[in-house]
Amino acid sequence: MSYKCVLVDDEPLAVGVLEGFLRHIPDIEVVATFNEAIPLFDFIQHHKVDIIFLDIEMPNLSGIDFLKCLKDPPFVIITSANRDYAVDGYELNVVDYILKPLTMERLVRAVSRAAEALELKARNVTAAPDAEYIFLKEGKKFIRVKVDEIQYIESIKDYVKVVAEGKTVVTRMNISAVEKLLDPAEFIRVHRSFIISKKHIDAYTATSIEIGSVEIPVGRIYRDEAVRRLGYDFEV
Repeated sequence: MSYKCVLVDDEPLAVGVLEGFLRHIPDIEVVATFNEAIPLFDFIQHHKVDIIFLDIEMPNLSGIDFLKCLKDPPFVIITSANRDYAVDGYELNVVDYILKPLTMERLVRAVSRAAEALELKARNVTAAPDAEYIFLKEGKKFIRVKVDEIQYIESIKDYVKVVAEGKTVVTRMNISAVEKLLDPAEFIRVHRSFIISKKHIDAYTATSIEIGSVEIPVGRIYRDEAVRRLGYDFEV
């Protein structure tokens, strides 16, 4: 399987180095390069993109702000000379965060991680976009979960725990892959490790949401979007 990649960096030398390394990695196809993030919005609407290699500090729109604007991004590997944005990047669920100068060994590890996430996304979950049920792979079985019974989803390292009414399923995949299967009107990402169902919220504060006896943190990066989509005033 060939993975289609886009490189976004305002430094031509950095793009050249990255593209040169990627030529030596099997199954990676660079389909476009950009020196800023804004044109990428249109590109990913009209082309299949599996992985974005994204710089952070760029003119007009930073890589972090670009990610915040996307509701359904491809898998992202950040390449940056600045480690200060690592927490922000991982809260936005990037696949990996590589510090410049790049090395072939480090890049191969990041690409392998992205490829694994893509394969797990394709293999572990089946559902129609507006499906009443999703099927999650747990061990050797595919388990049917009714979507409107899902209370919350938690990311635990390389796995996700899907908690529904009377049922909990743990499957090996990326939380973003599950997020893409769910109706954004009903399910909201409130933290890098949590997606919640709006209808199952029992209580909330400025920093957390309660579903049953479980207290779920609201991440700083996700807070404004959670306020907008939930219609709640967390300042109360």
